Amino acid sequence: MTGRRANGEGTISRRQDGRWTARAYVLRPDGGRVRRQVYGRTRAEVSAKLADMQVATSKGVPLAVEAWTFDGFADHWLEHVATAELRPSTVSSYRALLRLHVRPALGSKRLRGISVAQVRALIRAKSDEGLSARTVQMIHATIRTVLSSAARDELVERIVALLVRPPRVARIEVRPWSPSEASQFLSSCRGHRLYALFSVGVALGLRRGELLGLRWEDLDLDARLLHVRETVQRVQGAGLIVGPPKSARSRRSVPVPDMCVRTLREHRLVQVEERLLAGEGWIDSGRVFTSSAGTILEPRNLSRLFEERMASAGVRRIRFHDLRHTCASLLLAQGVQPRVVMEVLGHSQLAMTMDLYSHVMPTALREAAEAMDQALGDR
Repeated sequence: MTGRRANGEGTISRRQDGRWTARAYVLRPDGGRVRRQVYGRTRAEVSAKLADMQVATSKGVPLAVEAWTFDGFADHWLEHVATAELRPSTVSSYRALLRLHVRPALGSKRLRGISVAQVRALIRAKSDEGLSARTVQMIHATIRTVLSSAARDELVERIVALLVRPPRVARIEVRPWSPSEASQFLSSCRGHRLYALFSVGVALGLRRGELLGLRWEDLDLDARLLHVRETVQRVQGAGLIVGPPKSARSRRSVPVPDMCVRTLREHRLVQVEERLLAGEGWIDSGRVFTSSAGTILEPRNLSRLFEERMASAGVRRIRFHDLRHTCASLLLAQGVQPRVVMEVLGHSQLAMTMDLYSHVMPTALREAAEAMDQALGDR
């Protein structure tokens, strides 16, 4: 004879319509408990859902559906889900978008009661306020992300934000430097203590945070290899944050051109001199590109320096991120295959590389036509 089930253990049964159901006591946000029911087509499916509920309850995660407001779940999501899974800068962006744009309209509403019409009205209102299409798109993505997490916890039956179309963002034409502009800029920077940073930025297309996060231990100059393993970002409310690269693809190893190997060796000697001059005031961060005291460079200060160096060089003004685009354009113009450029830049998908830089590949397209002529000949 089996004993009675313990409180909260849950029960599984089959309904008359053939579906299976499981019931268990789950936590409410106020700490109380309430019985909740889930459904599935098979016993295994509801058994898995029951197990998920029990694990969540054992961890103190509230699952009582009727008690959640959007505000309450957004707070829970930020603390228990987003912080654990996303980069600090991404979490900071979500916090700001929720605080400024989403919570005033949806915060007090029951999570399950949010409708397609309400989300659509919010998106339309933000567009009417004059916000850019990109900002409105990010607001929509924030709502969708929060509700998607709620759906995974079975707190909502559908993700209503998926049924609302955000505004389209007009494609911004990438205008990187030409080879002559890049050469003019680097020539002007020759002799500056951060010449090596700009040289590596153009030659390897590293992101600003990747350049600032680069450590000497990430460089193997004898083997001519650079390993992207860390990034540096300033996050509102948290200061400078050192963390992993943007994505798995961003964590990469790339060959270093000879010109950069020489430049980095020279830079290392300059840093040794700065260390000696600083004496006890030197703070060893282990980074390749630092302040004159050895500390991690402030991202905004680097961007300001870049502006100053462009003005001094007399070259067309671009964003710091466009050094990355310049690298890609130069490689593609030299006939380097897009797949290789994708690996150098750390793009997650080849389509991203192709979409961004299709305008600088006319040579490759002509070669494709010529290859077909050679394959088929005159017919």
